[in-house]
Amino acid sequence: MAQAGGDGLADALSPRRLLSSETVYAGRIWDVRQDTFEYAAGCSPLVRDYIDHPGAVAVVVLDEQERVLLINQYRHPVGMTLWEIPAGLLDVQDEAPQLAAARELAEEADLAAESWQVLVDMFNSPGSSSEAIRIFLARGVSEVPEHARHERTDEEADMDTAWVPLDEAVAAVLDGRIHNPSAVAGLLACAAASRTGYAGLRPSDAPWEAHPRLRGVPSGRGAGSLAGDPGTGP
Repeated sequence: MAQAGGDGLADALSPRRLLSSETVYAGRIWDVRQDTFEYAAGCSPLVRDYIDHPGAVAVVVLDEQERVLLINQYRHPVGMTLWEIPAGLLDVQDEAPQLAAARELAEEADLAAESWQVLVDMFNSPGSSSEAIRIFLARGVSEVPEHARHERTDEEADMDTAWVPLDEAVAAVLDGRIHNPSAVAGLLACAAASRTGYAGLRPSDAPWEAHPRLRGVPSGRGAGSLAGDPGTGP
């Protein structure tokens, strides 16, 4: 049994020899890719289909009263309106993750923030998707001037927002009343970080090597291309 503790407890890059890769479905936002790869020398090749995703960012917005901003949005695949945190795709070429998060915060909540830190990084569903999500903690919020606000359409047109005490939001997660993965992870991570006064959180431009398209990209930079990378595995 493998042993890990302290700084040794960390996910690690583990590349495999890619034999072939092709797009088997091209969608409006993401594609489905089929990779054939060698798992280990002497073993028969494995074939895996997965969603080739550009990645996403999300924001836990915390005000001076220790309240978090939640957004209520309809999600068609699950047929529910979900309480979420502001979030969006990394779908602008060369846009750094923190700038994408600031853009989404302005577009979805008409807010800007002075202070940004990395709260937590995660994969949404690593067995079936390459989607990596970085969740930021934003503080020192102010309203975007009305003339500069984004016009929301489709499912975003009728979104409700609410400022909720952090402990109440965490209770809703543990009670099974909040299900969105970035909200669940972000709220629990925020509660954990609050115990130390948010000390030790990473800076907003911290490297994000786990993101398949940002490996080797300098700190604070965005991916140079949003096209599918044949070398990207599940």
